[in-house]
Amino acid sequence: MPAFVDTNVVVYAVGRDNDKQSRARHILEATPIASSQVINETIAVLTGKQRFTREEAFDVADALMKLVAVAPVTATTVRDAMTLGLRYGLSHWDALVVAAALHTDCDTLYSEDMQHGQVIDGRLTVVNPFV
Repeated sequence: MPAFVDTNVVVYAVGRDNDKQSRARHILEATPIASSQVINETIAVLTGKQRFTREEAFDVADALMKLVAVAPVTATTVRDAMTLGLRYGLSHWDALVVAAALHTDCDTLYSEDMQHGQVIDGRLTVVNPFV
C-alpha cells in the first residue's frame, strides 16, 4: 500500500538538518502520495520561515509534483476532515491530510505533527520518521 507525506517531510528534505534531510529524502524517493494542500503548504513554509524566494519554492513544489502522486482536496475530503477532526481531536489542517491519505488508500502517513503510532480508522498509521 502507498504511503502519504505531510508538509514537514518535504520541508526537511530541502532543509539544513542533515539527519532529518536524509530521512525525508529517503521517504520521498519511495514516491509517496501528497495532497494539493501539502504542495501549497510547502510553498508557504519555504517562502515564510525558510526564506526561500518564490521562484526557489516553486522549483521545489514543481520537483515534488513530478516525484509524487498529487491527491486533490475535494469537498468530500473537507467533509471527511471535519468528521475526523472531531473524532480524533485533530486540527482541521491535520485532519485534511489524514482524510486525503485515507481517500488514497494509504496505510502509512509520515508526519511529525501527529501522534506517532496512532491508528486512524483502523487502517492508517501515523509514523514520525524523525523520532
